[in-house]
Amino acid sequence: MPELPEVETVRRGANQVTLNREITGGDVLLDRTIAYPFSVADFLNGISGKAIAQWHRRGKYLLAELVKGSREQGAIPSCKSQVASRKSQLIPNSEFRIPNSEFLGVHLRMTGQLLWLPQDEPLHKHTRVRLFLAENWELRFVDQRTFGQMWWVPPERAVESVVTGLATLGPDPFSSDFSVEYFATKLRDRRRPIKNALLDQSIVAGIGNIYADEALFRAGVQPQTLCADLRSPQISRLRTAILEVLEASINAGGTTFSNFLNVQGVNGNYGGVAWVYNRSGKPCRICNTPILKLRLAGRSAHFCPQCQK
Repeated sequence: MPELPEVETVRRGANQVTLNREITGGDVLLDRTIAYPFSVADFLNGISGKAIAQWHRRGKYLLAELVKGSREQGAIPSCKSQVASRKSQLIPNSEFRIPNSEFLGVHLRMTGQLLWLPQDEPLHKHTRVRLFLAENWELRFVDQRTFGQMWWVPPERAVESVVTGLATLGPDPFSSDFSVEYFATKLRDRRRPIKNALLDQSIVAGIGNIYADEALFRAGVQPQTLCADLRSPQISRLRTAILEVLEASINAGGTTFSNFLNVQGVNGNYGGVAWVYNRSGKPCRICNTPILKLRLAGRSAHFCPQCQK
């Protein structure tokens, strides 16, 4: 499943190719991909004639801010930034309620891919939605497992009232809200493994199986350690490790073990340098001890028994 670095990679790529381009129409090949509105025709009518002002990310969700396009007001307004910045673009919860703002929401779920392609590119058999843009380009949503979703958020609605998963998300790891104090408070007295806590999107948004394993390795904490047993220095190291691992993966274009591609159709490169994830039985890159794998609440966890004591 694409996690924060993969979604951030898609966001940056989409900002590089789609800003100020008008959505001229679309084609929905799998109706259930559209989570809102409930009518596919209403979804296409809502986004058509709108230009993409900026792509944002909240956890694993992508949100494209839409503005009136050339057909509605004569010219597509210019964006403040034509090139995606190196820093994550987050939308604080207060900004979800900006009056008269429209959004296109996307969640890749397990196997979703958002690809930038010429409209005459032959269709992949798992193509679910096509969004046509100016100059015969399109954003094509390909999703083998069909769990991915899209939303159109009209200007009179708060974003989290439509994309309801946003309302329960914890802070983004790159936001100032994800402080050591916040993290320690959330972990205090919890009698469950730290690996499972890191996967809880209500505690911190965007971390999945890959980067939970990687962060725990860098922090020197075993995945089965109970949250309540962690000491303050360990929590501080873990928070730092989370940021370092996520930034390293973003710089590598994310991780591709099965389905992930960026908007240009290119694999991510972080998997080749992962410390422990998907390396069961292989020697630790630090001490050569074989990497172990165990199951925690139905999810795999990889760790080095020597480096993570």
